[in-house]
Amino acid sequence: MSIINIYTNGTSVSEETKKIVVEKFEKSGFTVRKDYSPDSQLLVCIGGDGAFLQAVHTYDFPSIPIVGINTGHLGFFQEVSPDDPVELDAFIRDYQAGKYRLQRLSTVQATVTTHTGRREVLRGLNEIVIKGSPSYSVHLNISIGDSPIEKFSGDGILVATSAGSTAYNYSLGGSIVDPRIRLLQVTPIAPMNTTAYRAFTSSILLPSDLSLGVVPENGKSNYIFLLNDGIEHAYAQVREIKIEFSDTIINLLRFESYDFWDKVKTKFL
Repeated sequence: MSIINIYTNGTSVSEETKKIVVEKFEKSGFTVRKDYSPDSQLLVCIGGDGAFLQAVHTYDFPSIPIVGINTGHLGFFQEVSPDDPVELDAFIRDYQAGKYRLQRLSTVQATVTTHTGRREVLRGLNEIVIKGSPSYSVHLNISIGDSPIEKFSGDGILVATSAGSTAYNYSLGGSIVDPRIRLLQVTPIAPMNTTAYRAFTSSILLPSDLSLGVVPENGKSNYIFLLNDGIEHAYAQVREIKIEFSDTIINLLRFESYDFWDKVKTKFL
């Protein structure tokens, strides 16, 4: 028995698409469950890239393959368009025939340690963002591996995976990276670069075996905000933050016609 789970962003168009997809899967002999279960063979995410990220976090970075049906805007993670019923039929037929491959997407994690001894690990598929309190600049002592690099001053920094390079990172002026390259990209957010403050103004690319260390300086506000894929967490009296690759992998289902750079051209040019 092949079990399919379906996640939607709850919009009317996504819910209508879900009804069609469920009917087509069941006619093809699949069992569609409302609730996620570890014994499922496939997670179908209906929505845009935001819905895809929501599904990943809702189901705690599932190991089963995920395929996206795009009812959103950009749809960079999404593989299937619901506008053409023939394409939906072809999607199910190709899946049954095994005419697909899995794109393994690396994830990033941040380990936050406070002066009170609190320790928490956050994971992201796209990125980890470190910011100070709203309306205040943040001052971060940054090291790569064991080497101190700079005292960053500005709105914050973003650490993106290759998969996340086309998201918030790109809007900040970061580089687009082919997801087959396993690296982390550190991109500044509104860095100060004056006689008083000096900071990198372009992205830094790190290999997979190096980690990024961040020690915030205490200022007018003792709060530091971390966002993993847009999910905000506030921490008081942060002692240090370590950002590195996570062992978690997301398996994104891609069909034979998929080409990363063709999608970049289609979505951005």
